[in-house]
Amino acid sequence: MESRDFRDRLCAWFDEYGREHPWRLTTDPWAILVAEIMLQQTTVAAVRAGRRFEKFLQTFPDIESINRASEVELLKAWEGLGYYNRVRNLQRTAQAVLTDWQGQFPRCAEQLETLPGVGPYTAGAVASFAFNEPAPIVDGNIARVLTRLLDSAIEIDSTSGKKELWAWARDLLDSERSRIFNSALMEVGQVFCRPKNPDCLSCPISSFCKTVEPETLPCKKEKPKPELVTEHALVIEQAGKFLLTREEGTRRKGFYRLPLREADEVADLELLLTRKYAITKYRVTLHLYQSPISETLRENEVWVTSAEVAALPIPSPIRRAFEAALLVKKKR
Repeated sequence: MESRDFRDRLCAWFDEYGREHPWRLTTDPWAILVAEIMLQQTTVAAVRAGRRFEKFLQTFPDIESINRASEVELLKAWEGLGYYNRVRNLQRTAQAVLTDWQGQFPRCAEQLETLPGVGPYTAGAVASFAFNEPAPIVDGNIARVLTRLLDSAIEIDSTSGKKELWAWARDLLDSERSRIFNSALMEVGQVFCRPKNPDCLSCPISSFCKTVEPETLPCKKEKPKPELVTEHALVIEQAGKFLLTREEGTRRKGFYRLPLREADEVADLELLLTRKYAITKYRVTLHLYQSPISETLRENEVWVTSAEVAALPIPSPIRRAFEAALLVKKKR
């Protein structure tokens, strides 16, 4: 592949047709960091449809504001986006920039990667998008584009495969136009070089592509089967207040949810509804029961008002199930 021709073709296409996402209209490293962390586990469509990026920045417009935030404020602002350690890492990153870098984001990827919660991709994204530094990036879209371009059957989620991908991205990078180049390469993966039904005929870099069977690439290691989990939750109301549990542990620390019980403890209770949801490697079946108000409080359980329920951070699947259960109760 002639790298110069490839770069010119890709950047020329993006200059004319690249989409104007809100995070592409700024070079503020804080805003770009927020966008990149948010988009790691959330689709562009979901972030755009809910204006989640703009709303988060309205709440935390700079590193000083998120530095002052409580955990409840952090989690509430991130509610519905999942993988909540991301927002905790955002706060830790902001604190590190304030403490170790006198409030100024470092420019190069190597320095950015020393910040808490910032890996190679995020460091390269902030360096290139905020400062136009010559930093390569590899996300799922770019990995797919690269393996198809080079017709490579490497396992992109293996250690050796990741190393190979980063080497290719580094070799192809347009060091003078890294902001445009990285955005363009990612967008080709989103728009044309899709996982299924790739639009090779319209792809602006199809003449450089070596694969003849794009849907067979990229190759990945076999995924383990999802773990099935059954949960039994109580819906308890007393004098306009509801019983919730404050979660501990790491994955959902600081969140609130309906209190859980063992199957034998709910055997005689009235079932309100059943919902299913997925989270990471788990496929959860959630049963919600109407419970008498004489239920004894257990560790981390608290009574909260309806207004507090609205304000507290609650995982989206739990909030939706809770609201649906209340509607069922009203109709009975």
